[in-house]
Amino acid sequence: MPAWVYDCCDDYFQRLPSDYQINVQEIALEKRSKNQSAEKTRMRETQRLLQMVPENDFIVALTEDGQAISTRKFAGRIERLRDESRNISFLIGGPDGLDFSVQNNGLKDWPDWRCSLSLLTFPHPLVRVILAEQIYRAWSVLAGHPYHRD
Repeated sequence: MPAWVYDCCDDYFQRLPSDYQINVQEIALEKRSKNQSAEKTRMRETQRLLQMVPENDFIVALTEDGQAISTRKFAGRIERLRDESRNISFLIGGPDGLDFSVQNNGLKDWPDWRCSLSLLTFPHPLVRVILAEQIYRAWSVLAGHPYHRD
């Protein structure tokens, strides 16, 4: 990722109170070749992503065909999961997306939620920044902070 992505995300994450612990983990994209299909690339990347997800985390897959919701509903989901003491893993796939047929810890039943940040398609660096901002915005809604305006 370009340096500006880290800078933007860090700016939002540093604004959060200490009980919001953010841990960003990345995987390298699979090397593409004419002998490896996009499906195979997507499967391998998804397998590697799922290996990084701690057991019992609530998995949110960011995908263009996911559920689009309002900021307040997004904040409400985060609040409910926090009240249940659940950690959340947000998965952002590579350029070819995520392979939902891949099993997670022997289970095929994932993600817990497919979420769309917009009906528009964004480049992956922007998705990360938008997600960081939306996490901060959700906190601001829950805390009654004036950052979010209806």
